[in-house]
Amino acid sequence: MKQGLVMNQRLSHGMVGQAGSPAMKRRALVVVLPEDEQDAIASQILASLADEDAWKKSFGAKRNVIRRMAREVLSEDEKGETLPLDDLR
Repeated sequence: MKQGLVMNQRLSHGMVGQAGSPAMKRRALVVVLPEDEQDAIASQILASLADEDAWKKSFGAKRNVIRRMAREVLSEDEKGETLPLDDLR
């Protein structure tokens, strides 16, 4: 808890924002939170990383399909077979 109090004092005096990377500043802000809130933030970060990994695996497995679809769309656009998005509203 003492660390949180020291960090709180630094935050209130503007000392944290003067130096360090944005990541260091975010970590400093998390340190002052109660432990249950820190755990909740950590859980959200881990879930986000897992979701990102799932997307990478999904797209990695379908890379050839995505490339083929992109070529088709570009070809259709070159032939004038597409409409601007603004025209679809």
